Amino acid sequence: METKKKHQVFVEGPIPSGFIAESIEKHSKKLNIGAHSIFLGQVRNDRHENGEVGAIEYTTYHAMAEEVFHHIREETFAKYALTCMHIYHSLGTVQAGEISLFVFTSSAHRADAISACEEIVERIKKEAPVWGKEILTDQKTKWKQNT
Repeated sequence: METKKKHQVFVEGPIPSGFIAESIEKHSKKLNIGAHSIFLGQVRNDRHENGEVGAIEYTTYHAMAEEVFHHIREETFAKYALTCMHIYHSLGTVQAGEISLFVFTSSAHRADAISACEEIVERIKKEAPVWGKEILTDQKTKWKQNT
């Protein structure tokens, strides 16, 4: 298995919709791709007994998290016939309604793109040392791990 170079995963603040659109547009020039699968994780304004979620503040152990994301990438490329894979996760404050996770997989056929994208998202939730602190509209907070 050929080792892929490590990619920068973390983005400060929300992931802009223009960035997502540009990423998709760049792939239209790659004519060996027949399918894309995209997951966009958006901050929900869940309601708790102490208030409504207005934002999430994401933190991580940066070096450790980068290594986990790299292993997820390597193992996913080994398992599926992917042409491209992109993973971006927010750090810092992301408001309700904004995008905090962008996973984009591409392959010649849809089954690999879809299965790989789903597996990546599940692995991030289980394995990546990224935490989200809910910021409630009444300024009280509740911690959630691996949001």
